[in-house]
Amino acid sequence: MSLPSTPKILVIRRDNIGDLVCTTPLIHALRQRFPKGWIGALVNSYNAPVLAGNPDLDEVFVYTKAKHRGADESLPGILWRRLQMMRRLRQMQLDDVIIATTSPQPRTVKLAQWLKPKRIIGFGDAEGLDIVLPLERQDCHEVEDVFRVAAIYGIKGPPPACRVFAPAAVRPAPARDVPPDTLTIGIHISARKPSQRWPADRFAETIRAIAAQGSVRFLLLWSPGAEENPLHPGDDAKAKEVMAKVPGGTQRAGAGATVIPRPTATLAELIGALAECDALICADGGAMHLGAGLGLPIVCLFGNSGAARWRPGDVPYRLLQKPSLEVLDITVGEVIAAFNALRGDIRGPSA
Repeated sequence: MSLPSTPKILVIRRDNIGDLVCTTPLIHALRQRFPKGWIGALVNSYNAPVLAGNPDLDEVFVYTKAKHRGADESLPGILWRRLQMMRRLRQMQLDDVIIATTSPQPRTVKLAQWLKPKRIIGFGDAEGLDIVLPLERQDCHEVEDVFRVAAIYGIKGPPPACRVFAPAAVRPAPARDVPPDTLTIGIHISARKPSQRWPADRFAETIRAIAAQGSVRFLLLWSPGAEENPLHPGDDAKAKEVMAKVPGGTQRAGAGATVIPRPTATLAELIGALAECDALICADGGAMHLGAGLGLPIVCLFGNSGAARWRPGDVPYRLLQKPSLEVLDITVGEVIAAFNALRGDIRGPSA
């Protein structure tokens, strides 16, 4: 089937933050291929801020999973809004629906069938797909795996970089008391997986060691809340411990260095905070992929996750992973050495 010159293409990616970041190169390539076509995305309320302000998309359709609904949202209410959204998509007479998750998604295929597009494109041998992409081996990077869809549209060459945009509304103003050439280093201390969690005292020691090298500003980033919260565990206590072990608390961390605590309650706030940074030190996870989408050089600590598939995208990085697959076994000295090796790639605020 031949596509019109201005096709209507919907990209579905309903999983995690990093997965959606790794789909933005495909979205950008589709826009370059079809500058006057209609390109939309169907995502969930958890990962939707990844696409905020993305100029490659005509529209982003967002639904709320039952487990993510707010205190003021009823289950019937979110289901009704979802039905209304799906009806609108069906009425658009889509040409293609791309299920961009790189594993079989039978439930999403059924959803796509209900939309009545001309073609459904997806990964794995799921009934209902019109174009099937075979499953790739595990050592393929997620960006490259997703980007195999591009060949269907005659798009050649390597994937472009991941793209994340910080809306001006959530981008804090530069600090007035910081010299314009001062580097801002993001230190993100939260991690969902236990194997990815690095202790507070090592983050504090890392801050002190980098501060001793010269003028620098740190943003200490974490997911707020109590660690015991079963729905949304937070790292308030861990952040407090880090700050307590940095000399001078929120004011000074060493010669010419400042540490600013910045809890990020929403994904938009995290994107805005990362946009302030010139580089990032963090564990593998959503914050790492957002940093890569913003173009930050990254020192990343990997525990029990596949580094070949989930390493940062097209940015300078240094990846640390131990045979034990435990971040706990990574030393402060190794993180400092990785940061110093990366320093030549950090452009700085005046670049």
